[in-house]
Amino acid sequence: MRRLLVRWLALWGMGWMLVLGATPAWASESRHCTAHVLSMAAARAVSADEGRPASGWEPVQLPDIWVKRWPDFDGTVWYRIDWDRVCQTEPDGVARRPLGLSLSGISMAGGVYLNDDLLWQDASLTEPLSQSWNMPRLWLLPESALREGLNTLWVRVVGMAAYTPGVGTFFLGPADQAESIHASNLWRQRNVHYIALGLSGAMGCIYLVVWCLRRTEQAYGWYALMSLCWVVYMATILATDAWPFDSIEAHSRLNNVAFVLYVMAFCLFTWRFGSQQLPRTEKALWVATGVGILVSLTASRPAMEWVWVGFVLIFLANSLQFQWHAWRTRDPQHVLLALCWLVFLIVGLHDMVVLLEGWGSHEMWGALSGPITVLFMAVLLGGRLASSMHRIEHFNQELQVHATQARAELADVLAREHSQALSHARLRERMAIVHDLHDGLGGSLVRSMALVEQSREPLSNERMLSLLKVLRDDLRQVIDYDSSASTVVPETPIQWMAPLRHRFTRLFDELGIEISWQVAETWRSPPSALHCLGLARVVEEALSNVIKHSQARHVGVSCTQPEADILRIVIEDDGVGFDLQAVRDAGLGVGMRSMAARAERLGGSLTVSSGDEGTVVCVEVRSS
Repeated sequence: MRRLLVRWLALWGMGWMLVLGATPAWASESRHCTAHVLSMAAARAVSADEGRPASGWEPVQLPDIWVKRWPDFDGTVWYRIDWDRVCQTEPDGVARRPLGLSLSGISMAGGVYLNDDLLWQDASLTEPLSQSWNMPRLWLLPESALREGLNTLWVRVVGMAAYTPGVGTFFLGPADQAESIHASNLWRQRNVHYIALGLSGAMGCIYLVVWCLRRTEQAYGWYALMSLCWVVYMATILATDAWPFDSIEAHSRLNNVAFVLYVMAFCLFTWRFGSQQLPRTEKALWVATGVGILVSLTASRPAMEWVWVGFVLIFLANSLQFQWHAWRTRDPQHVLLALCWLVFLIVGLHDMVVLLEGWGSHEMWGALSGPITVLFMAVLLGGRLASSMHRIEHFNQELQVHATQARAELADVLAREHSQALSHARLRERMAIVHDLHDGLGGSLVRSMALVEQSREPLSNERMLSLLKVLRDDLRQVIDYDSSASTVVPETPIQWMAPLRHRFTRLFDELGIEISWQVAETWRSPPSALHCLGLARVVEEALSNVIKHSQARHVGVSCTQPEADILRIVIEDDGVGFDLQAVRDAGLGVGMRSMAARAERLGGSLTVSSGDEGTVVCVEVRSS
């Protein structure tokens, strides 16, 4: 608490000095000092515990990667920078302006010493090593550690040959210049990447939700995966330790897998966005991705590097291919994406050259282009999403208009169909009444007329009254036809045929015609009331035709069920017969048409055969 209070008071005092126009003594009356580098050298340490090597020093230039000098060397290398501090001559007691040291990075971990004093050291100099290769650092050199004349900076570096060990660029000089260089390095190597990482993560989450809501828009799903894989890849680059892994190698494998998946998603997003159909290329990409992940997880470091280089080439080839596709389609969205990919192409080629030349993270363009391209992609995809939503809204409006028109047209059609249905219903009712009158009342009239004509003496009043009552009953039966569904079905075929048998047997006896009845004793499957009524009408019409036309002396009626659900009725006579085809061609035979129509309405069939030996009428219906 006391230390914090003292620090606050010091800052408060400096603030008031600035407000009152005062400046610190070192700012107004300081001596300007510079550092003149005399030599730089590097030497390998025999073991990790060994101090600064006494021999084996070789001249170097920073930045430096030691594998160019000592291939396959893993361990500790010391860098020695001898320099001379040169200050302007000023009166004694005047403060000297501090010197600053800016270092762009150490690969992989290390420490910095000024003469014999430790300035800084990484948290872990053993496996898993700290990762300082992309972490710029700044120190103000303490006056107490400096010497007049010759000074030495010692940089201890611990690394492995597979991970480009060495030291990055450095600056040794006035503190304000060192701070400016450090701020530039920090912006290019860290802050810009953090901004791009945040933007990519946000865009990935947003378009992942969009894809979940619209699964058919696969471009958004692949862009979300591409962005999230880039977040993982950049997180491994910006990490300063190997957490959560126990070795740099495991951390590096994650980095490689993330890059492989990023390139795969990048290619698939490009093809989906450009509506390209490349089935063979996609299969090859999936195979390459599987092999790349397998190699990244199991193979040695050189093999992993080849996988990384291979997928960089795939990335560049895809960016180049889309330029041709956009030129061919001339679609504005394709052209905009092609321009963005052109930037990726140029930046990627430049950064690859920088990496191949050695330590060059401070010279790479990817850091600066990353946030710009992410924002550009956000605008492009957002515009495409807005365009899709506009098309959907326009489609919904058109659909609503068409639906309204369809409803109006459907209402007109239904009105016409309803009118036609009413007309057909009236026509069916009329035809049903015609058939019922013809088959029922008409048959009774024919029988009555035949009885009156063939009687040898006038009929008595009682007989005439009986004939009129039969006509009345037939008329009632016609009127009650619509309610026939509620009629009780007779328990046996004999009970069903009994009224017909009674009426026609007496009539045929009076006319001198012999009639025989063969009726099944029980139902195998009882018919419905409508079947009973309809078949009764068919029998009446057939027997009436016998009376009117056949001149028969013998008539047979049979009612059987050859199968459980089949009801068959056969009426045959030994009359003179008729030419069935001639009757049909002439349009005569109302009775036959009526019988056929009834059989069809009951779901059955009617067959008629006639010749010199008589006529046979057969009707079959399903009783269930």
